[in-house]
Amino acid sequence: MTYENHRAASIKASPSMAIAMAAKKLRSEGRDIVDLSLGEPDFEPPAHVGEAACDAVRAGGIRYGAAAGNEALREAIVAKFKRDNGLDFMLDEITIGNGAKQILFDAFLATLESGDEVIIPTPCWVSYGDIVSLHGGTPVYVDCGPETGFKMTAEMLEKAVTPRTRWLMLNSPSNPTGAIYTADEYRTLEGVLAAHPRILIISDEIYEHILLRSQPFVSFGTVCPQLRDRTLIVNGVSKAYAMTGWRVGYAAGPKALVSSLNKMQSQSVTSVCSVAQAAALAALTGDQSFVGEGARTFARRSALVAKGLAKIPELQFTPPDGAFYAFIGVGSLIGRTTPDGIVLADDTAIAAYLLNEFGLSSVPGIAFGSPAFIRLSIAASDAALENACERLASMVATLSK
Repeated sequence: MTYENHRAASIKASPSMAIAMAAKKLRSEGRDIVDLSLGEPDFEPPAHVGEAACDAVRAGGIRYGAAAGNEALREAIVAKFKRDNGLDFMLDEITIGNGAKQILFDAFLATLESGDEVIIPTPCWVSYGDIVSLHGGTPVYVDCGPETGFKMTAEMLEKAVTPRTRWLMLNSPSNPTGAIYTADEYRTLEGVLAAHPRILIISDEIYEHILLRSQPFVSFGTVCPQLRDRTLIVNGVSKAYAMTGWRVGYAAGPKALVSSLNKMQSQSVTSVCSVAQAAALAALTGDQSFVGEGARTFARRSALVAKGLAKIPELQFTPPDGAFYAFIGVGSLIGRTTPDGIVLADDTAIAAYLLNEFGLSSVPGIAFGSPAFIRLSIAASDAALENACERLASMVATLSK
């Protein structure tokens, strides 16, 4: 018996989660595994975040909440956009979801008609395309390689636009590459978008505060105010405050679009957990020193990994400007042979060999729409990252041409 409809059958489970589960299984069997597959800070949120959640429980009154989210938290998000991005929003232009992923889910659920296209620059986060497909849309992937800094140019965007284009999906800093769009780069994209008024823009800014080098972050909404009525800015507390499991994301956008997202939420999950919202409120309104400390930790780790990878000339690596990943080119290893006579046909085979024989868990680039790469998370201890670089070097040394 078949239970799935054609849309559900056409998508796959999250590749990064599947690889993480495989790594955990090997570890449970006694294998020495360095798991760098998931993008998740490896430290706890600020103490006052947990305390706020406990206080909320003790105070009682944990009941159904508004679909749009707790008013006090939405006020804090309004203040955040003003403080960090110079953007002014009203309360009814803010929505809170169960993580940024749910907001993307609701946005496409509310807006896509069958066959509508969503332009997605690749490399991209693994779930963008599948979420689009699940709602009857067509993901249009645009390959943005190292030659453009893993970023879309105006020429690429213009070429990808068709009469069916409904959304442009942007992500800066990027998962998996760490690329950050500059204000000038956004303005060139704006020049194309201005001529296509039907196209809406999602700017996924979840890694806003994870800056690793000198390149500053700038919000798409800040640079392109003329597109305000077509832009949905998506963010959340998961990355900056190490609150991945709390599942609180938020978005700002046009009132009518946000109202549609709230309607989708009211008919699916009703609202976000009130306790989690109390914790997120504490994160956004409390001492912000944690955010800067976390970014500095990731910057130091990124430099450590870059130093280790520089010792492996067979790998291609551009140190990222943001987020907490190393997106490593392994194209020169494709076609090489392992000591057992197995030819590594692609990045998936390389990632499997790396995990099974050297105990290092990575995500193959094909999951991000960019074959011939692997992604490592740098959200791990210095020792684990140094060990990972050593295992990579050992793996490369075993291969023959």
